[in-house]
Amino acid sequence: MLSRKEFLRLTGLIAAAAAIRNSAGSSHKRRRGPVVISTWDFGLAANAAAWNILKNNGYALDAVEAGVAVPEGDPLINSVGLGGFPDRDGRVTLDACIMDENFNCGSVACLEHIVHPAAVARRVMEKTPHVMLAGEGALRFALEQGFKNENLLTPEAETAWKEWLKKAEYDPQPNWEINHDTIGMLALDMQKRLAGVCTTSGMAWKMHGRIGDSPIIGAGLYVDGEIGAATCTGLGEEMIRMAASHSVVEAMRSGKSPQAACEAVIKRYYKRRGNKAHGKQVCLLAMDNEGNVGAFSLMPRFVYAITSNGVHEVREAGYLLEK
Repeated sequence: MLSRKEFLRLTGLIAAAAAIRNSAGSSHKRRRGPVVISTWDFGLAANAAAWNILKNNGYALDAVEAGVAVPEGDPLINSVGLGGFPDRDGRVTLDACIMDENFNCGSVACLEHIVHPAAVARRVMEKTPHVMLAGEGALRFALEQGFKNENLLTPEAETAWKEWLKKAEYDPQPNWEINHDTIGMLALDMQKRLAGVCTTSGMAWKMHGRIGDSPIIGAGLYVDGEIGAATCTGLGEEMIRMAASHSVVEAMRSGKSPQAACEAVIKRYYKRRGNKAHGKQVCLLAMDNEGNVGAFSLMPRFVYAITSNGVHEVREAGYLLEK
């Protein structure tokens, strides 16, 4: 007879194997209680913070904001918040958006000197008549709201930037091979309220002022409490082109499961972009309003973190292309 610990471990291994390439049945079936998912393996720590709110009957919106604050404040994660790699001018600029189950949303783009852009995005949603603030205006608003002006360029990131300057070659590829990129998070609470957030420092060595999908509602994140939610990670320009997250939610609206919706959007993207899609990793993560989830990417090595019933796991998503 298997112990509970052995059973959970075996179940996790079986589910991870089932999630590998082109598995139409790889959705994680809903367990009783809330659920939170996030992109990449560093999402585990973020999920743990979100779970502390969800397990105590907290609001999904509070959970996702608290969850992503963990990687945003971690100087060792060079693609989100503090410690994020700078643009080619040596300036760290952050993008984020947040959305609840009722189409309320807020966003900041090209925000400097503030560690937690997702929290600022929520203030935009709740304290202004706008959806998005950018650049100097976003910074001014954040400071007025009591956020602290800080230097986001860590010594490690500055060293990496100076090394890049020696050749100054820009290859706009996300760091998907080391699971290091944007964090998107989706949560469903005990009252079946959905919320999501997406936050990033963007592509390293980008042109100053470049904005990817992460602060754009419908591209990096979309939530519809009647249907489900989706977020994405990878090369932001491609997610913008296909309105990735909105496309996934609309596919779920048409009756597809979260898994089938993610797969359909990736396949349609590849069919339309063809050779232009090669080498451009795009990854989708989705959840319906019952807590069933799905994940799929164009190329391999996209992993996501999931927490449900107090169990924290990292799973590998299916993918379309070998490389």
